[in-house]
Amino acid sequence: MQWQKMFQIPRSICKIFHGFFLSPPQLHARSFSEVRAQRWNDYDSPEEFNFAGDVLDYWAQMEEEGKRGPGPALWWVSGQGDEVKWNFRELKDLTCRVANVLEQTCGLQQGDRLILILPRVPEWWLVTVGCLRTGVVFMPGTTQLKAKDILYRLQVSQARAIVTTGSLVSEVDSVTSECPALKTKLVVSDQKHEGWLNFQSLMKSVSPGHTCIKSKMKDPMAIFFTSGTTGFPKMAKHNQGLAFRSSMPSCRKLLSLKTSDVLWCMSDPGWILATVGCLVEPWTSGATLFIHHLPQFDPKVMIEVLFKYPITQCLAAPAVYRMVLQQKVSNLRFPTLEHCTCGGESLLPEEFEQWKQRTGIHIHEVYGQSETGISCAILREMKLKRGSIGKAVRPFDIQIIDEKGNILPPNTEGYIGIRIKPTRPLGLFMGYENDPEKTSEVESGDFYNSGDRATVDNDGYFWFLGRDDDVINASGYRIGPTEVENALAEHPAVLESAVVSSPDKTRGEVVKAFIVLAPEFLSHDQEQLTKELQEHVKSVTAPYKYPRKVEFVPELPKTVTGKIKRKELRQKEFGQI
Repeated sequence: MQWQKMFQIPRSICKIFHGFFLSPPQLHARSFSEVRAQRWNDYDSPEEFNFAGDVLDYWAQMEEEGKRGPGPALWWVSGQGDEVKWNFRELKDLTCRVANVLEQTCGLQQGDRLILILPRVPEWWLVTVGCLRTGVVFMPGTTQLKAKDILYRLQVSQARAIVTTGSLVSEVDSVTSECPALKTKLVVSDQKHEGWLNFQSLMKSVSPGHTCIKSKMKDPMAIFFTSGTTGFPKMAKHNQGLAFRSSMPSCRKLLSLKTSDVLWCMSDPGWILATVGCLVEPWTSGATLFIHHLPQFDPKVMIEVLFKYPITQCLAAPAVYRMVLQQKVSNLRFPTLEHCTCGGESLLPEEFEQWKQRTGIHIHEVYGQSETGISCAILREMKLKRGSIGKAVRPFDIQIIDEKGNILPPNTEGYIGIRIKPTRPLGLFMGYENDPEKTSEVESGDFYNSGDRATVDNDGYFWFLGRDDDVINASGYRIGPTEVENALAEHPAVLESAVVSSPDKTRGEVVKAFIVLAPEFLSHDQEQLTKELQEHVKSVTAPYKYPRKVEFVPELPKTVTGKIKRKELRQKEFGQI
């Protein structure tokens, strides 16, 4: 079919879409997005879909037939400059081996859960795709998690397996006696660890022959842990629709990737953006995914990489672009870079302008959550409006709503809501696992209520205002204040604390803690105590959550019922009161 070649959609996906679109003459008259908008309610999603079998294996076949260019599927570079390049045929072979390791060695079956905590190493992609091939539900986490974080995730998810790096073996071992559901521990390491199966060794001992399962569209695919202002992280469960959605022609306009493109996505592997931006998006298009190990982000390294490698697109948190702009470098005209996208927080208007002036490239914003994936965006074909998070990405019908789910008129502040009735759209999470109460709390009438405040203008562009709850967004990391407050409460010096976001020139936002000291610590040196508390938080929870700012106060503002007024503290930080 002519449109298959035009948009480079895998053949299996074309079969799914066949009959949905208008005839070729009509396609010339109206865009795909307009056609899909008109016909969406009549669209019936396929019963079966598996990203590994339907998309990755298609590109492997195209390579075998000489119908895809020579570019690798994954191009990985270590901190020392060592490289790994795998094409789709090699990726298929390796991920089939992983599937056999999971099934034959680990005894995992479809629906079992696996916690995946790895840095930006090639094995993260192998295990993720191996899970897709077997139907094992993967649950990614950042390598900055500590023993308490891992214990909670293992217990609440009832995970049967964990795959992690050697540096986290001791953290995991310290809690596994409390996790009876955990049966298998796999480590990606050059060293042997007692009680652990070595991933690399197992890969050599299994066959590359494997038959990908025929997963149903509604089968669970992944669970992402998402922080809130109260309690522990929730488990946002996604089905296969999260991956299928990126195969839709309207969603492919997000980056408009071609097989010749090289996309560098800098998301931490623990977040949903890594699954979407570092796996589904580029490989749906048959493009090259570029990954630099970057254990810690260094703007100087980013600049060097963009000059050295043929990267055409970049997807990163705004803090990344901000840090690059702060470097005293005369030339930021990268030779092959064509398109930049940011998500996770907002860039200031002047930073957009500076990036355009110094690089010659506009930055396009995207917006989403662990529950939604990318839901709003400035597509490449769209008019840029500085500060806007763009328009709704199909199939989401997004409106600004009030607390009861009533649609508000343009230019009126409300909540970002995604319509879930009469049909729940593909790509939206299935619900919070084992927590129907929390799931029902985010449903307002016919909409999923994101909890994010925004407005929409007369052109359909959304303008993000902030969280209704108190989640802190620091350099793309979403941090629940309760997690930091709980860590601080373990220190004897802390009588009470409140954690909020605070403006920061480099990172946009950082964690700030207002602390009421216990009486016996009032005479202590506050500068030394600040450092001690910061190190304490780093030691008991993920280091990125530690408060970069600390202020000691005699008391915290509270409501008549005793609840801390975080909003008041946050507004004070941002100069609103």
